[in-house]
Amino acid sequence: MKRKTLVVTLGLMLCLPTVWAENGAASETLKNKEKKLESAEAVQIAEVQEQTPRKKRFTIGGYGEAVYSRNFYSDNYLRYDSPNDYKDDKHGRFDLPHVVIMLGYDFGHGWTMGSEIEFEHGGTESAVEIEEHEGGEYESEVERGGEVALEQFWIQKSFCPQFNVKLGHMVIPVGATNAHHLPTEFFGVYRPEGESTIMPCTWHETGISIWGQAGDWRYEAMLLPGLDSDRFNDKEWIKGGAGSPYEFKIANAMAGAFRVDNYSVKGLRLSVSGYAGNTFSNTLKKATAAIYEDVKGTVLIGSFDFHYDDHNWVARGNFDYGHLSDADLITRYNQSYSNDAPAKKRPVATAAISTGVEVGYDLFGWFGKKQQEKGRKLYLFGRYEYYDSMFDTEAAVTDYEEYGRQRIAFGVNYYPMKEIVLKGEYSLGILKSKFNNEPAVSLGVAYAGFFNL
Repeated sequence: MKRKTLVVTLGLMLCLPTVWAENGAASETLKNKEKKLESAEAVQIAEVQEQTPRKKRFTIGGYGEAVYSRNFYSDNYLRYDSPNDYKDDKHGRFDLPHVVIMLGYDFGHGWTMGSEIEFEHGGTESAVEIEEHEGGEYESEVERGGEVALEQFWIQKSFCPQFNVKLGHMVIPVGATNAHHLPTEFFGVYRPEGESTIMPCTWHETGISIWGQAGDWRYEAMLLPGLDSDRFNDKEWIKGGAGSPYEFKIANAMAGAFRVDNYSVKGLRLSVSGYAGNTFSNTLKKATAAIYEDVKGTVLIGSFDFHYDDHNWVARGNFDYGHLSDADLITRYNQSYSNDAPAKKRPVATAAISTGVEVGYDLFGWFGKKQQEKGRKLYLFGRYEYYDSMFDTEAAVTDYEEYGRQRIAFGVNYYPMKEIVLKGEYSLGILKSKFNNEPAVSLGVAYAGFFNL
C-alpha cells in the first residue's frame, strides 16, 4: 500500500508545474473576459462562442490488411526433414491478417475509454493446422477462448501529460512491432517476421499501466500477469504463452514491462523496452515432482528500436534478445502433458534473438512535389532481418536449425493518402545450406484511420 501511495504521490508531483501554469492562465483568462464583457459587443461575442459545437467525444477507427502471396517453396510438413524431396514445390495464399475496429470515448474530467476488437485471418480464432514435427497430423488450435479477440479494453485517468493511469486490457509495448503495429507503420506486406515470430504480436494482456510524456521523453511502466510456460515451443519461443486458451487468464505469477522513448533529434525516435516475469507457476497443472521444486521459468526480454522520418527518408530498426531460465526442465515437463491439453509439448530454447532494419525513400519527394503536397507518397524500400527462436539451447533440448534464418526483402509502398497504402514485395528467406531457401512475392492493400464523430 505504501508503494502504491508513493507512486501516485510522485505522479501528482510531476503534474504540479502544469497545474500551476494552467491555473495561472485560467485566472488571467477570466480577468480578461470580465473586462471584455463590460461592453454589449462582448456579450454578443460570448453568446456566439457558447453556440460553438463542443469537442467530439466519440472516436471510431481501425485498421485492416488484405494480402496475397505466391510462395516459391513447399508448405509440406516434411520440407525440413527431407528438403531434397520438395525443392520445386510452390503454393499461393490469400489472407486477411488483421481487421480491427477501434472505439474510444472521452467522458471528460480526464477519464477516457479505449477498445479494439480484432478479427485475425478473417476468422474466429479457431483453426486447423498441420504440426511439422508430429507426423503431420491435423490439429485444431484455439488461440484464445471466444470467437472474437478483444485486443484492448481500458479505462484511463489523465492527471496531466506527465502522469496518466490506465487499467484494463492493453497492448504491451515491448519491441518495435508491438508499439507500432499499424500496417501504415511498416513497409512489408506482413509485419516484420522476426519480432512477430519470437514474441506475442500484437501482445495484449490485462493489467495496469502508468505513463506520461515530459519534453522529449515518454515513459510507460506496466504490471501484468506472467506468461504461461506450458505453451512455449521451438518455432515461436515464448509467443504462445500470452493470452489464454481458457475463459480467464491465469495470474499465479505477475510480470513487469516498460518502454522509454526519446524524441530529442528532429525526425528521430530512439526507444528501449523490456519485460521480466516468472512463467512456470502460471499454469493450471501444478508440478509436484521434486525435480521441479525450484523451477521458475523466468523470461527476460530486452529491446532497442528506432524510427527516422525526414528528408524523404524513412528508416526503422530493432534488436531484441530474450532469455528463459530452466528451459530444459520446462521442455521435459511440457512433454508430459496429455495430447488433449493446450500445451504444445515441444522443446523450448534458453535464448531467442531478432534483429532487423528497413530503409525507404519517397520518390515523390524527389520528383513529385505536387503529389507530395496532396499527401501522396511512393516509397522504394529494402529490409534485412535475422532471427532465431532457438538461438541458444540446453544440451538436453533438440535444436531445430531451420528456425534460425536471414530474410531480405525489397519492394514498393504507394500511399494515395495518409491512411491507405498499397504494397508490393519480393522476399527471400535464407536458411542454412542443408535446407531450401524460401522466396516469395506478396501484394497487399491496407488502411489505418481514426475518425472523430
